[in-house]
Amino acid sequence: MYRTLRLLLAAIAIAIAAPAFAQRELPDFTELVERQGPAVVNISTTQAVRRQNVPQMPQLDEDDPLYDFFRRFVPRQPGPGQGPRQPESRSLGSGFIISADGFILTNAHVVDGADEINVRLTDKREFKAKVIGADKRTDVALIKIEASGLPMVRMGDPNKMRVGEWVLAIGSPFGFENTVTAGIVSGKGRSLPQENFVPFIQTDVAINPGNSGGPLFNMRGEVVGINSQIYSRTGGFMGLAFAIPIDVAMDIQSQLRAKGRVSRGRIGVVIQEVTKELADSFGLPKPAGALVNQVERGSPADKAGIEALDIIVRFDGKQIEASSDLPRVVGATRPGAQVPVQVLRKGATRDLTITVGELQEDRIAGREAPRGTKPTPAAANRLGIVVAELNAEQKRELKLQQGLLVTEVKAEVRGDIRRGDVLLTLIHKGQQTELRSVEQLNKLLAGLDKAATVTLHLRRGDRASFVTVSGLD
Repeated sequence: MYRTLRLLLAAIAIAIAAPAFAQRELPDFTELVERQGPAVVNISTTQAVRRQNVPQMPQLDEDDPLYDFFRRFVPRQPGPGQGPRQPESRSLGSGFIISADGFILTNAHVVDGADEINVRLTDKREFKAKVIGADKRTDVALIKIEASGLPMVRMGDPNKMRVGEWVLAIGSPFGFENTVTAGIVSGKGRSLPQENFVPFIQTDVAINPGNSGGPLFNMRGEVVGINSQIYSRTGGFMGLAFAIPIDVAMDIQSQLRAKGRVSRGRIGVVIQEVTKELADSFGLPKPAGALVNQVERGSPADKAGIEALDIIVRFDGKQIEASSDLPRVVGATRPGAQVPVQVLRKGATRDLTITVGELQEDRIAGREAPRGTKPTPAAANRLGIVVAELNAEQKRELKLQQGLLVTEVKAEVRGDIRRGDVLLTLIHKGQQTELRSVEQLNKLLAGLDKAATVTLHLRRGDRASFVTVSGLD
């Protein structure tokens, strides 16, 4: 009897808990969509296509042997008033209203190059919009329509989001207005190629062409991001979507509204990720920070005393866990601000102060090997490479006082070392040695175990880099 009673009570407890459990696992988005949907807009743009000059059919008699060739393959010149109208390129995107007087956020690529921008609301009203400003680096644009009393979204804090929580997107994929899709946060702080200033939110929300510029909502009905791009091998959704955090976007729009452009900080360093192998070479307990492999002469970093081989671990009080963190933190710093920087140098912590400069343009370093008279080659060393000392002309051209030029690379070399690289420093177990001669390098290598791992600081074209080699011949 007691056993039967226990089973009955357990069944009642499960029945009571089941609705609550189902409600947690399967959220109802209807109220959120009804409240926030009217603040999401459809954006369409038109762009006139400039007609290219094409060869026209010459005036020929029908008996001419070339007449039939030109008639078939070369278009006739249209007569006055008979030419086709200039075609237009049309694109679709989404956006959302952030103020009752008509300011709208969207993606920069949605309005890029547009001659005309049309905004359509859920109540079917349509407006012409003008671009207040656009920032291609973050893919954020601010546009404006002339209206008042408009519904507007509420902003959330993307920093409080947790991986695995529900999120919802509203947009116009393929032109289907106010389409709602839902999913979860798959990751935070994602770095994408060529996107150094945005810590993207990754989701599995279905995003397709036309969703660009639309809002990403949390379950409280707050915008936490702008849907920007997807990863796809087909052009359609494959489960990987990326959104710009709304705090980043709002900072950008405030600058665009105030002055029509965005100011970003710059310190003038080339950095590299600290891998496990590099951390071992530098004697670090774990991989962290941004490894400086080159400092631009006369830059804010140079003036502050930052050196190549330094590892930046804190900037303006913010921890730099990965190298991708540094461009975001520096870029968000006001040019002219004096901020503290903490670096690791030869195992010791140093605190510096840097005056942040302003980013003007991208700098793309070359990869050409240095020119000059071919130096006398040495025998292959334990790294599997042949090196030679720089001659006077090469030192002047590269603006180096020392270094060893790689003149030959054996097929079995265990690292990304290339012919034309200039080896500057060898690092092993935290010890850093500047390389000045072939004899010095060979002596250093001779004292290492066959299974040793070393890191080389090298120059490749105009860029500096770190290469780790595991195992010696």
